[in-house]
Amino acid sequence: MFVYQYPHPAVTTDCVIFGLECGLLKVLLVERGNEPFKGRWAFPGGFLNPDETVEQGALRELREETGLGSAYMEQVGVFSDPDRDPRERVLTVAFFSVMHVRSVRAGDDAAKAKWLPVNDLPELAFDHGLILKAALKHFRERLIIEPDFLRKMPDPFSEKEVESVRNEMNLYSLF
Repeated sequence: MFVYQYPHPAVTTDCVIFGLECGLLKVLLVERGNEPFKGRWAFPGGFLNPDETVEQGALRELREETGLGSAYMEQVGVFSDPDRDPRERVLTVAFFSVMHVRSVRAGDDAAKAKWLPVNDLPELAFDHGLILKAALKHFRERLIIEPDFLRKMPDPFSEKEVESVRNEMNLYSLF
């Protein structure tokens, strides 16, 4: 279909979705159903289709792998280590969101979808440990720059929940 003189890397998106449940900060992960890293936990995400933006691709992958229909998303960054994916040269655009923990279901190539406590995570697939650190940093910075942003979310947090999130984020200041 396309013929180019130079090789082109593939592009993926990854969704770091934080959730708050009973004052505990969690992150939404999927257990990979396929190689590479089959059986390991990762962020919902996948390859970008040629006709979609990275934002559209991130929301599509989130819906396909977890059943979540929509989420407010902010870009965390681009991760481009040449060896981050053993299949081929892949760049990923990572997104961050925070919401109340809600029911999820695995779909597409995800074997399971589950909210896990941020302070008790297994080793993650690919470079998702680095992405998690960047997302936590982004989250902390958002709380500093705009302290009320969690109360302005589509599914707003109460003042008590915001304070709980701030306390939880202080625990992750070492990242």
